[in-house]
Amino acid sequence: MTLILGIESSCDETGVGIVRLGPRGELELLGDEVASSVEQHARFGGVVPEVASRAHLEAMVPTMKRAIAAAGVELSDVDAVAVTCGPGLAGALLVGVSAAKAYAAALDVPLYGVNHLAGHVAADTLQHGPLPSPCLALLVSGGHTQLLLVDDLAGKITEIGSTIDDAAGEAYDKVARILGLPYPGGPPIDRAAGRGNPAAIAFPRGLTGQRQSELGRRPYDFSFSGLKTAVARWVEARERDGEPVPVDDVAASFQEAVADVLTAKAVRAAGELGIGTLVVSGGVAANSRLSALAAQRCAEAGIELRVPRPRLCTDNGAMIAALGAHLVAAGVPPSALDLSADPALPVGTVSV
Repeated sequence: MTLILGIESSCDETGVGIVRLGPRGELELLGDEVASSVEQHARFGGVVPEVASRAHLEAMVPTMKRAIAAAGVELSDVDAVAVTCGPGLAGALLVGVSAAKAYAAALDVPLYGVNHLAGHVAADTLQHGPLPSPCLALLVSGGHTQLLLVDDLAGKITEIGSTIDDAAGEAYDKVARILGLPYPGGPPIDRAAGRGNPAAIAFPRGLTGQRQSELGRRPYDFSFSGLKTAVARWVEARERDGEPVPVDDVAASFQEAVADVLTAKAVRAAGELGIGTLVVSGGVAANSRLSALAAQRCAEAGIELRVPRPRLCTDNGAMIAALGAHLVAAGVPPSALDLSADPALPVGTVSV
């Protein structure tokens, strides 16, 4: 048995996870602890990098102690350390990378610098087991919206589509601000949408028309900036005319547009590429309408849908430990101790 320690600090959550790698490559999650600084950012309406970095520095050791205790192991039992080295906020990443290097050096164990985005895909293996090869992954979070072709989780991931402007989660935050809802915007919009009519307002579906290819965009690229602007203009027009804004209907119509585009493109890509499994991961994967529409469309298309439980969808150390375990099992060489953070690390680089 091999114990992998995973450290995540790419944005506003300090995560430490411990995963046991079995002799046949099976994974068992032993400990998963997260400390979030989201409340410190709420009054600014978004993540403040300097605040996030300081919060990681303060939370790292306490979170590590809780994870070790939850796993029922000793720190000296750890056989390898994996850490997010990108993409993400530079200062936040550096806190995690520095901690991981210190732990790896002190324990005299291998260090693996890994990709945060690949970690989100690896999180699903903690719940549903090994991924079929190939499979398709729809990664939807506050900072990323990507469609990934996953041939080998330990080394071959290809981006076939990405947002050209706002990520879906970012659009949620901006629309929540427009509607006077709290930050982060995903949960409050989801709740309001449950009370509204998704067909009340015909908001646009970005990059779904004929002009996408004419503009040189890849067929599976996304755009949510225009949708956000359309919501803002609709609300402004109502307020200008002195009419009340039906927040629930706006939220439902906005959410329907986002879920429609995400699921339509993902299912179409799976069909056109002949792939039978779709994994939806990232923080927005916990959205009720996205998961319901994905389930409906995948069932109609004969595609297996895999969505990790909400705790594994958001940023956490368990997903980084899981990815590290895949690298160890595949015999991937560890990183050097002079490993540094790379805020712009491309998704195709699974480990550094």
